[in-house]
Amino acid sequence: MTCPTCQSSSVIKNGRIHNGKPKWRCKACGRQFVQAPTQQRISAETKALIDRVLLERLSLVGIARVAAVSERWLQSYVNEKYAAVPCEVRIRAKKAAV
Repeated sequence: MTCPTCQSSSVIKNGRIHNGKPKWRCKACGRQFVQAPTQQRISAETKALIDRVLLERLSLVGIARVAAVSERWLQSYVNEKYAAVPCEVRIRAKKAAV
C-alpha cells in the first residue's frame, strides 16, 4: 500500500472510520487516508461544468442533479465561490455637464 499524496510505502494503521474500514497514516507526509474510499473527490471537469451552469439561472437542485453531486456539497461550493468574490463597489464620478 502506498500514500496517495507522496507515493511513499511507509504507512501505518491509524484507527478506523465510521463504517469500520481501517484508516492509514503516511509516515512521510502525515496524510491520513482509507485504502478504497467509497466517496470520490469532485473532479476539476465537474467543477468547471458547475461554474458554467451557475451563470445560467438554474436551481441548485437541478445543477446537483445534472452534475451528479449532493445538494449539500453544491451549497458549500457556491458559498466558497461567493466568499471569494470581492465585496467592494467602485463608483466613478460623473463628468460635470457644461
